[in-house]
Amino acid sequence: MNFRDFAIVTKNISKCYRIGLKEDLPDSIGAGILNFMKKPIINFRKYRALYKFDDVENAFDKSTDTNNPDIIWALMDISFEVKKGESVGIIGRNGAGKSTLLKILSKITNPTRGRAEIRGRVASLLEVGTGFHSELTGRENVYLNGTILGMKKREMDSKFDEIVEFSGVEKFIDTPVKRYSSGMKVRLAFAVAAHLDPEILIIDEVLSVGDASFQKKCLRKMEDVGQQGRTVLFVSHNMPAVTRLCDRAILLDEGRIIEDGSSDQIVKAYLTSGSGTKAKREWHDPAKAPRGDVACLRAVRVRTQNGRVSESVDIREPVGIEIEYEVLKPGYILRSFYHLYNEEGVQVFSAHDTDPAWLGRPRPAGRYISRGWIPANLLSEGTMFIDAGLARLNPKYRQFFERTVVAFQVVEHGGGHSARGDYAGTMTGVVRPPIQWETQSDFQ
Repeated sequence: MNFRDFAIVTKNISKCYRIGLKEDLPDSIGAGILNFMKKPIINFRKYRALYKFDDVENAFDKSTDTNNPDIIWALMDISFEVKKGESVGIIGRNGAGKSTLLKILSKITNPTRGRAEIRGRVASLLEVGTGFHSELTGRENVYLNGTILGMKKREMDSKFDEIVEFSGVEKFIDTPVKRYSSGMKVRLAFAVAAHLDPEILIIDEVLSVGDASFQKKCLRKMEDVGQQGRTVLFVSHNMPAVTRLCDRAILLDEGRIIEDGSSDQIVKAYLTSGSGTKAKREWHDPAKAPRGDVACLRAVRVRTQNGRVSESVDIREPVGIEIEYEVLKPGYILRSFYHLYNEEGVQVFSAHDTDPAWLGRPRPAGRYISRGWIPANLLSEGTMFIDAGLARLNPKYRQFFERTVVAFQVVEHGGGHSARGDYAGTMTGVVRPPIQWETQSDFQ
């Protein structure tokens, strides 16, 4: 293939970070001025003392030095190519190096070693408010972003109304961005990035800040961008979104590429690896658990009918989705819920707690476990993903909502009663219920 057919080419990218040492603060104005004058010399000595490198090659060679806690390699020897018009997902656990890679490709930071070649106009959305000037209004920031991308004012005028309508911040478009909420910033930033005709669109997990309806809107827009022949690089923990939007995925772990292939294949590899989503997710420290003002999440589990936590369930048996949570403040009506997606990113169904024992009844403080059982012979074969949450009612306010928090495989072993019967071929579809058949003929 011609080298010019690639939109992104990376060769041996590595990124090293140095952990800064805590400095003593000056206790007087004179000491502060003296420290300021000494700063260049201090920084030079600190750099030499911490790195002790003469060149970048030596730095890379010493990356395996586990006795030096002041040096962290976020990326190590990353090489891949992305063809023009290709949509690629970047997945991996927290700290795998995904965001660092996107910052290098967006030219926000430079690699310590290696190089990245980008061919085309890039629009990136990496953090809340990326590319926005807090003192400028939303309108001014839209035009500023367009100017940075090299667009003329006439082009911006033709796109402006569409951008504002998509973002849903019409009432605040002439308000300084510093007064926007995180959700409003994300709405406007995504609208700008997606509508300014970039040749390469780079999106990080920042979309998780928006509400569910806006996330679906963004995913549809990203599908449109990909179908228009533009290159998309998408980082997300939402595995259904990755398989839906991307034909290809790259799995990172501890700054290295572990696997690169079709999104279905890589997502399955991620789920079955030690770093992927499992059938059980627990938060033993309540301070670190997802929470709201009334309750916090403690665990989500996938259970078989015999009570065992399992990543693999038989298609002919019921499967329970268990949400364990702690009510911190008594007196509120709460409702747990979950959404189930298949590996193509299609939502199979959503389920809300309808246990009559607690329907409309305020809950005392304490631990609760809610289980919602999926009937046997309902789901099709394949990987299923669960989003789990808890809402406070009257007024409705979400306490927590964890995307792709657990996953499991639906498998069908030969024999027994199922919708397959004795048919051995491929059966498609989101669900596979056993349909009751009857036949009438003249011979009866």
